[in-house]
Amino acid sequence: MLRALAIGLTAVTLSGCVTDGIVQDTSREAAKRVVTPIVVDKFPGRNTEAYSNCIIDNATTDEIFSLAKAAVTGVDQDTVNTVYKIGTRPETLKCVLKVELGSAI
Repeated sequence: MLRALAIGLTAVTLSGCVTDGIVQDTSREAAKRVVTPIVVDKFPGRNTEAYSNCIIDNATTDEIFSLAKAAVTGVDQDTVNTVYKIGTRPETLKCVLKVELGSAI
């Protein structure tokens, strides 16, 4: 919790694009820490890092922040549902297909 507060205070003290980039990068990293265990649980034996990247890359900003929040508050069914929702989008499925076809070559 203190870590999240420190990140928040740091973000407030910075300005402009640098702040946006730091907040986005930090949020994406936190979101990925939430998504990866869900992918491992639901898709065992797959390239979980690549699947997680596909999900994160196709999430909206609000979804990234929601997933990042779950890194602090804990994963619940809404978090899992968000991951599923992102995972079923056409662009996410195309990304996963590229991962699977790439590993078969």
